[in-house]
Formats: sequence, C-alpha cells, structure tokens
Amino acid sequence: MVKPGKFYEEPLDSYLPHVGNRGYRVSRYELDLTYKVAGNRLSGKASITAATTEIRAKFAFDLSQSLSVSKVSVNGARPAKYTHQHGKLTITPAHAIPAGGALSVTVQYAGTPKPIRSLWGEVGWEELTEGALVASQPNGAASWFPCDDHPRSKASYQISITTDSPYYALANGALVRKQVRASHTTWVYEQTEPMASYLATIQIGHYERRHADHDGVPMHAVLPPRLRTAFEHDFGRQPQMMETFVRLFGPYPFADYTVVVTDDELEIPIEAQGISVFGANHCDGRRSAERLVAHELAHQWFGNSLTLGSWRDIWLHEGFACYAEWLWSENSGGPSAQEIATQAHRNLTGLPYDVLLGDPGPELMFDDRVYKRGALTLHALRTALGDEAFFDLLRQWTAKHRHGTVSTEEFTDLAAHYTDRSLRPLWDAWLFQKAMP
Repeated sequence: MVKPGKFYEEPLDSYLPHVGNRGYRVSRYELDLTYKVAGNRLSGKASITAATTEIRAKFAFDLSQSLSVSKVSVNGARPAKYTHQHGKLTITPAHAIPAGGALSVTVQYAGTPKPIRSLWGEVGWEELTEGALVASQPNGAASWFPCDDHPRSKASYQISITTDSPYYALANGALVRKQVRASHTTWVYEQTEPMASYLATIQIGHYERRHADHDGVPMHAVLPPRLRTAFEHDFGRQPQMMETFVRLFGPYPFADYTVVVTDDELEIPIEAQGISVFGANHCDGRRSAERLVAHELAHQWFGNSLTLGSWRDIWLHEGFACYAEWLWSENSGGPSAQEIATQAHRNLTGLPYDVLLGDPGPELMFDDRVYKRGALTLHALRTALGDEAFFDLLRQWTAKHRHGTVSTEEFTDLAAHYTDRSLRPLWDAWLFQKAMP
C-alpha cells in the first residue's frame, strides 16, 4: 500500500523490486578505493558520470547501509543534500537538471563492507581467510559502491584499489597502472567495454599471476603458488576450450580472460566480466570441475557480453552456459550433447513440474532445473534447425547483441529466420509450459 502523498513507481524488475533506479543513464564509474584486509575496512570515492532521462528533483543510487556516506557533490557544485536509507542513497541537486543533461555525482564513503542478504544467500563483498572477493550476482554491487544496480545499466569502469603490499589485487579490465608506496600498493584497472554492475569485481589475496601460453585470446591465472601444479592440470585444456567456443559462438568478446583461484573453498564458481573465480576445492588435480570451467568461460559470451535485460530471462545466461558444458564434452572426446541431453531429460522427468523456464520467478531463477531445462531447450532447437543453422544462429546472436542487453523475445525472433517452419510449438512447450516436453 502506498502512503498518501507518496509517489509510486513501478519497479524496474519484479524479481528485484527494490534494485535499480530511474531518471538517468550511467556511462562511467570511476572508483578510487582503499581496503585494509585486517579489519575489513573499505573507504572510497565514487565518481559517476551519467545523463538524465527526465527532469527529477531527486536521483537515487543503490548503496548498502553497511557503508556510511560522508560527502556528496553534483556537477561540481558545493556538497549536495542527500539521505541514505533502506539501501538507497537519494541525492537532491541544488538546481534542476534538464532531461538529457549531464549528471556528474561524486560520493565519498567508508565502512565495513558486508554481503547483502537476498533470496539466494549472501551476495557482494565477502571476506576470505586472507583477502576478499566480490560475487555480486544478482544484486550485490551495492555492497561496495554506489550504483544503478540493474543489469540493463551498463557502463565503462575505472577501478583503483589500494591495499597492503603483500596482497595481489585484481579488478575487471586491463591493468593500466601499478604503484608501490612503502607498505601499500595501488592497482588501477580500466574496463572499456560496457559492463553491468553485478559483473564488476575485486579479488584480493596472496596470489601470483601467470600467463597461459596460447596463440589466440590472452589467458591468465591469478592463484596461490601452492595450487600451481594442480591448476596447470585442471585448467590445462582451457586454450582448446577457448578455441572450441570461438568456433561455435563467435569471437571472444573481451581483450583477455583471467581465472582466479582463491585459497579458500567456494561453494560455486563466480562469474565476472573477463574473469571467472574458483575455489581451491575446484582445483584438485583430477579435472573434476572441468564442466564448471567450461560453464564459466561460456558466460563471457552469454551473460557478460550479452546480458539479460530482465531477470526472468535468466535461462539466456544459465541455459546457454550449461549447454556449453555439453558442447565441450562433445568436442573433447566425452559423451555427446545428445547423450547428455537424454540423461538430463530422464532426470528432469523424475522431478516436480513447477518451473516455468520463460518466467521461473525469483525463488527458482537459480534452480538447477532452469540450467538443465534451458540447455535441453537449446538442444531441441539444434535438433529442429540442424547443426549448420543452429551454430550460425548462435554466432549471429552474439554478434548482433555484442556488449548489449537481450531478451527471450529477441532470441526467438532471430531463430525464426533460420527455418521455414514455425518454432512456436517448440517455444511454447519448452519455455511457457511447466510439463516436460
């Protein structure tokens, strides 16, 4: 119920109704951060460049209450009025800004960063035994910087992180500057390709950086020295994996690819733009996590370059990445996609039919059945189109929407160009009915 006198706005996304903001479009974030590992203390200055989309008296950004704001300025003017309540930093400019006008906001803040509690567990900034990591999907970016935390809000980033010198600090993009001053080191990264806020990350630990020999896309590893031998075995087929996915999906969408392995164990790997993060438990010397290595690499195309515009379309990320696991198996001497699909279909047939793939709802959007049924949908499409048309479609899909946002409707519309037959029965059965086709 809306209180009298309160202006109500429809949420940008019904799955995450309190996240994301209206009235502006961010083009760039510049984050100047200092982090003390002992004590888990973060201080920062965020400079946000945006353009207004309408005239508004106030503008809001998502920011966790575990961080305290000390100063805000708008368009270089003297400190602006602001409130910080319920995860929203609401700023009142001194003067009205016309639609299409420049909105340059600087926020100084500090605090003890904590993960944000959500339906899907805790997301965002997380302490490690020695260091920290960021895993923000779907709404954890506000745990460490003020942002428009919606996947449609893509921007370029400069991330500067100063931390204690024994630690290695990694963020998205290219390392453009590193400066050592006594007991502290500053690392400055530039991410030029547009990036959704939940894909922005920082990884800090006692790591070494290694380059993987590969003639194509530059590939790097950031990991504890003790895991080097196991990593070289477990991740040793990544260059062939990259070549396979480039052939099937089209050009790799970023300048390079980095895998981080933490010294701690992680329940699941983590995706970020240009980066995948694994736990020490995923590096056991037996390649037991290789399907996850394929899954996270595939997210660079499906999730990071092509990002959903609405969380109900999560199958466009997870179904595609899951199917990439099957394709890697098929192309590396393992079971074929058809064999894996047959088993996956058999397994799903024995589970409750309560997931609607095209709109699973927030509680189930990360359910394993979404992943597997999404992959089965793609295999059904591949069977209907044939291999040549199916992989032409995937390459066209990644090229047409490179670094953009996508929807299920856009994918089904594009697929229609690759056959003379109607695909509507296929989509209805797999996406919009709960029963297993």
